[in-house]
Amino acid sequence: MTATKPTAEPFLPAQRSLRSLQTAAEKCEGCSLFENATQTVFGHGKVKAPIMLIGEQPGDQEDRAGLPFVGPAGRLLAKALDDADIDPESTYQTNAVKHFKFTRKGGKRRIHQKPNRTEVVACRPWLLAEIDVIHPQVIVCLGATAAQSLLGASFRVSAHRGEVLTLAAAAPATTADEGPAVVATVHPSAVLRDRSDRRDDAYQAFVDDLRSARSAQLRSAS
Repeated sequence: MTATKPTAEPFLPAQRSLRSLQTAAEKCEGCSLFENATQTVFGHGKVKAPIMLIGEQPGDQEDRAGLPFVGPAGRLLAKALDDADIDPESTYQTNAVKHFKFTRKGGKRRIHQKPNRTEVVACRPWLLAEIDVIHPQVIVCLGATAAQSLLGASFRVSAHRGEVLTLAAAAPATTADEGPAVVATVHPSAVLRDRSDRRDDAYQAFVDDLRSARSAQLRSAS
């Protein structure tokens, strides 16, 4: 007998609005990550936000607060958005995985663990439902997990960073009816972890990628 693959699909509501999705997600048991997380951390922002930002998963502070991007990486993201001339109010911010995955160090400290492919795929119905409701003009994938959740496991951020792609095929965008444009870049935590003398360059490259997304959004709106 074939085992049923973990998926959030049965937990999605029939009538889908941002509010109904968030309420339903609070009870999601689509994979085992809900067992240890404090709560579901759903997306935050307005319906029809032109830019959608997708990270990997909630961190320790996000798990406690119930909001995405409120920790150190979120603060760096906020600064980078400002430097890229993107109004945070024009963004919808979420994660590919809605529960915090971690191990404990010393009995108390919770250390981030990268979600595996099964967990990312299990949570993907929530992400696709968010995209359908928000209907963004541009999606920014922050890091490999976010990019691969939408563009496939073989997608490499290093090969396509900053490029304007289509959601359907991860190919250069050409027409307006291919859905939202997608721009992949690093996760802001990667910039934080850079302790080299090139950290300023890494930050500037991140800002430049956000500017690329902003330019794509302006083209879409025109």
